[in-house]
Amino acid sequence: MTRGINEIVALGIKMGARMSTFGGLAGIGDLIVTCTSMHSRNRRAGILIGQGCPAADAVRKVGTVEGYYATKTVYELAKREGVELPIVEQCYDVLFNGKTPETAIRTLMNRPAGNEIAFLG
Repeated sequence: MTRGINEIVALGIKMGARMSTFGGLAGIGDLIVTCTSMHSRNRRAGILIGQGCPAADAVRKVGTVEGYYATKTVYELAKREGVELPIVEQCYDVLFNGKTPETAIRTLMNRPAGNEIAFLG
């Protein structure tokens, strides 16, 4: 979750947002609920995908899964803005390019360590 909020903030700041925007309910609060609550459709779809269900099938089974569509939008925004978002890129590949979750996790875990708050300058 901490790496995820880092990516969200990096893109937001690049697009003119204030860092403080992400510290409240709409930022870190929403991320925590999405990642931890079984009431979260995003989490339920993610569990299905992690169990081997194709992404499009998981979305059909769960219903509205905002993160599925948001991933594509954020991926495209990051490319346009020149912001590197490794988690988003791997999620995009799993959701839209057929990459396995295991391979995506391995790709992320093999990245070199870097500055956790590089977007601050």
